[in-house]
This record gives sequence, structure tokens and C-alpha cells, in this order.
Amino acid sequence: MKDYNLKQTFFNIINMKLFNVYPLFNITPIKGKDVYIYDENNIEYLDLYGGHAVISIGHSHPEYVENINRQVSKLGFYSNSIQNPLQVELADKIAELSGCDDYQLFLCNSGAEANENALKLASFHNNKKKVIAFKNGFHGRTSAAVAVTDNSKIIAPINAQQEVELITFGNLGAVEQVLRNNDVCAVIIETIQGVGGLDESTAEFYQGLSKLCKTHDAILIADEVQSGFGRTGDFFAFQKHHIEPDIISMAKGMGNGFPIGGILIHSKIKASFGLLGTTFGGNHVACVASLSVLKVLEDEALMDNVKVISKYVLDNVKNISKIKMIKGRGLMLGLEFDFPIAELRKTLIHKHRIFTGSSKNPNLLRILPPLTIQKKHMDVFFEALKLEL
Repeated sequence: MKDYNLKQTFFNIINMKLFNVYPLFNITPIKGKDVYIYDENNIEYLDLYGGHAVISIGHSHPEYVENINRQVSKLGFYSNSIQNPLQVELADKIAELSGCDDYQLFLCNSGAEANENALKLASFHNNKKKVIAFKNGFHGRTSAAVAVTDNSKIIAPINAQQEVELITFGNLGAVEQVLRNNDVCAVIIETIQGVGGLDESTAEFYQGLSKLCKTHDAILIADEVQSGFGRTGDFFAFQKHHIEPDIISMAKGMGNGFPIGGILIHSKIKASFGLLGTTFGGNHVACVASLSVLKVLEDEALMDNVKVISKYVLDNVKNISKIKMIKGRGLMLGLEFDFPIAELRKTLIHKHRIFTGSSKNPNLLRILPPLTIQKKHMDVFFEALKLEL
């Protein structure tokens, strides 16, 4: 009987199913190199999506691979109860490349976790609890982060207890009206909305928002999870609008696929022991991954490349009549059509071997390639579009 139970247990284990929450394409990548990925049959795909804007310096960049291998062979992890000079080095390098030098760095593991810590810290700072967020915004799938996300389908009853005001993107008057109640701890905003459809408001709006937050003692959180680390051609997307957020959240391109996130916290917000914490955040390998990204960004002038390729895309899509509008900035772009793009996206991946992305806007094709992309790669995409349209 005992042997039977052991066999039955083993049988159950090896037949365990994955929790089925992802609609999957029938493609199995097994390796990647720069802007390409390869499946188990060695079929090559052009990656214009970067796994949700995660791949910043290209798949398997030699320097990135070498540095991670070297670090993990020495020390992969220890907790935040000891000194880790790599965290200090990372903070210094982010300050140098971003110009955000009046900030403090707290490291975690993902974008949702970055936004959770940003919201929590804002509430600690001013002892308030309501949050202003914006329609079509996306900030993560965990507790407070999902509560400030405009998607009721992923907000569970336990998340809905958060006090959130969802306001139309760009409506400064509505923001001011809510702030007058003096109960808002934070305003969280994506400078360019990612999942929502690549919309960006005006400099007047962002500057007005910043001013209102200062007037009403609310923390302005710039969610740069998708748009940060050079994706728009600036280190952070908000920098185009000449504002200084109180907290900046980061992840995705920060680690080029290695899980890392973080928040930059303005010096006016004071730390105390135990205020925030994480087990894995800022571990040795994660820091080396992000330092490698920053080094390649700088050495290969990738933010300049973003601007060059972005202009090339803008110039070329003018020749494709069925593209109604192009949204976004840098290499965080959306091509909007007057029809749903689901079938076009399938055709691009299965017939032309090109990865692209979708968004909340069913007519919008998202383009989020590695920042190493070249004109010749975009030409392949343009030719495929012209053929199918």
C-alpha cells in the first residue's frame, strides 16, 4: 500500500499542469542573439517586441553574459543584511546616466513590486491613503498596483478596498478637484501609457500635475517601468517634459531579462530601518545584470540609436497608407490601424517570423524592440506590412 501511494504521488507530480492564465503562441524559443530569437527547429524570428519591452541591449549580449557568469560563479546571492557594494555602484551609475542625482535607490524584483513600494512609501510620507491614477493606465497585478490599474477584470475584491480615483488621462482640472480634498497620498502616472495604447499627454499637463502635487502635499510617482532605461531616447520618458517626480519606478529594460526592479526616491523622503524591505531585491547577480545594461547603453550609444531608428520608423510609416496614426516615442511605438490587428499580428509571427505586441487598444500594433535594432531590421518589418496590407 505504501509503495502504491509513493507511485501515485510520483505520477501526480510528473503530470502537474501549469496554471492556465497565458494565451500562448505555439512557438518555443530556445536561444536568442541580439534582435533575433530561435525556436527548437532553429527557425529565426525578428524580435520587435522584446518580451514586453524587457530586452534592452539585445538577447545574450556578450558582455552581459560574461559578467553574469563571472558573478554567479563567485556569489549569486546573499540577503540585504550585509554590505553589497554592487548596489552602491548601480545607484551611482543610474544617477550618472539619468541625471537624477538627488535621489536614493531602493531595489526590488519587478515593476509591480516597484510600484507597490512607491505607493506604500508615499502613504508613509504624508500619512494619507487615497491615490489618483489615470484611465487606461497599467501599473501591475499585485495589491495596490493593480488597484490603480484601469482593468476591472484583474482587480479582485481584496484589491478593490484601496481608495483610488481614476481620472481621464490629461484632465488637469479633474486632478485638481480631487486633490483639494487633501486626502491623496500619491498621483501615479505613466508618461507614455504602455498596455493602455501608447498615449502621451502634453508638457503643460505633466508640469501642471507636478505643481499640483507640490501644492497639495501629494507624492508624484512616475511609472517608468516600460519607458525607462533609454527606451524613448531619454533615460526616462518624463525628462522631455522637464519635471522632477518624487518617486520613479523602474524594471523591464533595467535587467535585460534578469528580474530586477527599483524605485528612485527623492531626497526629501527620509528612510528608516525596516520601512521597506525585500529578500531577493538588489542581489549580486541582479545588480551585475543592470550594471551590464548601463555599460552597454553607454558604450554603444544606444539612446542615440533609439532616436535615429525612431525617426527612420516615422519617416517610413508615412508610405504605408493603412496606418492611421503612430503613437509613442523612441522605440516605444504603436501603429494604429482602422481595424483590429489580431490577425495581422498572427500573420506577422507565423508567416513573416516577426514578433510584435498588442495593447488595450485592439487596433494598435506595439513595437518595442531591443534598443540595438538597426534600419535593415525595420526594413524587413516594413516590407512584411506592405505585403499584408
